[in-house]
Amino acid sequence: MTDQLKILFAACGDIAQRAAARTQHQSFGLRRNPERLPAGIDPIAGDMTDSTELRAVLDQGFDVVVVTLTPSTFTEQAYRDSYLKGAQALSLAIGATEHKPKLVIWVSSTSVYGHNNGDWVDESTATNPQSFSGKLLLEAEQLIADLPCDHSIVRFSGIYGPGRTRMLSQVKAGKGRPAEPEQWSNRIYSDDCGGVLSHLIDLFAAGEAIETVYLATDSAPVTQHDLRVWMAAQMQVSLTDEIVVQKAVRRCSNQRLLASGFEFIYPSYKEGYLALMAK
Repeated sequence: MTDQLKILFAACGDIAQRAAARTQHQSFGLRRNPERLPAGIDPIAGDMTDSTELRAVLDQGFDVVVVTLTPSTFTEQAYRDSYLKGAQALSLAIGATEHKPKLVIWVSSTSVYGHNNGDWVDESTATNPQSFSGKLLLEAEQLIADLPCDHSIVRFSGIYGPGRTRMLSQVKAGKGRPAEPEQWSNRIYSDDCGGVLSHLIDLFAAGEAIETVYLATDSAPVTQHDLRVWMAAQMQVSLTDEIVVQKAVRRCSNQRLLASGFEFIYPSYKEGYLALMAK
């Protein structure tokens, strides 16, 4: 393994940029508008979902390809146009290039698990997505699993952080949730998302074994009720409980990630939201 790897961050958005900022390896960012990328990431113009363009990029030779796609909207067509088309394009491009990456890291979501009735889930839990997003994410995952190179799929839980403050805004507006039925929330701060990706790159660079799937979430699943009550207390606002049907109820385990040596900056929602409230 070389001392410094060439890393391609494909569809190089917020999470990928946070990962690149934490890695010592040579980082390249593939985007339609790469001029917006920060210093430290070499820009490459291109469309992640166009297999011909992507093959031309891969022909430059990269050790690791990290794919962090973001749908334009929360619709079935947008998910199909990003995750599924992206996985299909990557499969075709890797199959066609003579410079296959040694590792592909593919960002997915815990929505592939389905409902789970409040039970704990981990990497060995059967996937049974009920939503269009979970179904398309799983279909994309299966394409990645068939690539002719090593791969690792990272399933993030609910991401929050700068620019991702929907729940914080809801609590500021006094929107609570009832204690019963229990509605579980699994969260991870965006800085830790970037940290997970850079951690896996560093493990690979060191010659360590990489699992094919990681569930990436913080160490403190919490009910929507308890989370919002705690947040409201920090901001000194009062809540009115609203009945909202939660279609997927589960508690996510991060034991495999912790066993790999990963250390969280924000191990629970308390550290993360206190930092976010202070911004």
